[in-house]
Amino acid sequence: MGEKKQVTAAIKTHDSHFSPPVQIINARVTYKNAPIHLLEKFAFKDVDAAHRAFIENAGVDECVILQTCNRVEVFAAAKSQDRAKIVGQWGETLNLEGRDLESVQVNTGKDAIVHLLKLTSGLDSLVIGEDQIIGQVRRAFEYSKSNRYASANLGVVFDRALKVGSRVRNATGINKGNVSIASIAVNLADEYVDDLKAKKVMLIGSGEAASLVAKVLKKRGVDFMITSRTYDRARSFSETVAGTPVPFDTALGMFHEVDLIFVASTAPYFLIPYDRMEAAMKGRKGAIMIFDLSTPRTVDERVASIHGVKLVNMDQIKELVEKNMRSRMKEVQSAEKIIDSEIHSMEGMMKRMKGEPVIVSVFKSVDAIRERELKKALSKLARNSTPEQARIVEQLSYAIVKGILATPMNYLRKEIESGSENEELMKTVAKMFKYEDEKRQ
Repeated sequence: MGEKKQVTAAIKTHDSHFSPPVQIINARVTYKNAPIHLLEKFAFKDVDAAHRAFIENAGVDECVILQTCNRVEVFAAAKSQDRAKIVGQWGETLNLEGRDLESVQVNTGKDAIVHLLKLTSGLDSLVIGEDQIIGQVRRAFEYSKSNRYASANLGVVFDRALKVGSRVRNATGINKGNVSIASIAVNLADEYVDDLKAKKVMLIGSGEAASLVAKVLKKRGVDFMITSRTYDRARSFSETVAGTPVPFDTALGMFHEVDLIFVASTAPYFLIPYDRMEAAMKGRKGAIMIFDLSTPRTVDERVASIHGVKLVNMDQIKELVEKNMRSRMKEVQSAEKIIDSEIHSMEGMMKRMKGEPVIVSVFKSVDAIRERELKKALSKLARNSTPEQARIVEQLSYAIVKGILATPMNYLRKEIESGSENEELMKTVAKMFKYEDEKRQ
């Protein structure tokens, strides 16, 4: 049964007409080439409709759209490298002006694949080696695949890219060491105190920086109070992010009983002045740790001189961030070596995919002849043969097809992968087996 299964599998692998090779295209707008207000213009509100628009109007066969706070990217598989169509469709979908579209960067072929590999490996992120991007790429691809916007071509590329992203993280230290100000601050607090979860923690602020600290605390299972100069903001913050809201004036009077204070505010004055903290520390037995994560500073530096107060400011935090970033940057070269070795493998695979429809068509054409002649033979032997004999004859027909086609088709695959003028070779093979005649029927 082996020959039958192999011939049948070859025929079913692709059942499509010979066509020009498919190209991988990437069009993107990222934090590298567009400020945030411009980047926001390129985000698709209806991602499903955007996928359909690119496939129906931009001449692409497959599409994956990736959207994060730092990038909007369109990956496509198409028989044409018409960049203008993809960029033009993007602009038409979102009613963007020509000047805005100048921010779109487009790569094709190997360059597009290399970009995807760097993306999943964390080399193209704002924070080198960050882990979030690989999950975002995976979700974008799975969405496109489940909705049939991505199939064989992008499937191969994204599957391999996601594996490379995981391999880079496992084989290098590209994602080791915290480079988030919020994470480093909470880590330092955890190292300084005995049991972070058992401490009384206060967060002052309700903006983006405070939100990042709150998310880290929440992830660590740490309960905390949240206060802001406006109570409504603190209450809203607690409902959308985390924390127990406390009125600002009440919070200021609680410094004598809290163990940790994170200040992440944009106030133009000291929220923790020297006199207030000095009064709070009188008669207090335990120490207090304060993190001033504000720019400009909102904790009077002189509070560090008060007995029992440990003050950590942004300069100290940034030094640790930069140290960890330098450590990650040393791993970039190792990550790039992994990507370089993988891209050669992927190039060969993509070349093989270009030739596979022709190879399948050859097997299909020859198998049709095999089946026709088999029926003739079996009809002549019908009266004088048993079912077992008929099965043997059928297996013989499959073995003959495999024996005749295996060597030339393997040779064709190698020629295609070698990078020679494979498109002309594929056309010649298709003509030899009258595949073009079949296409016109």
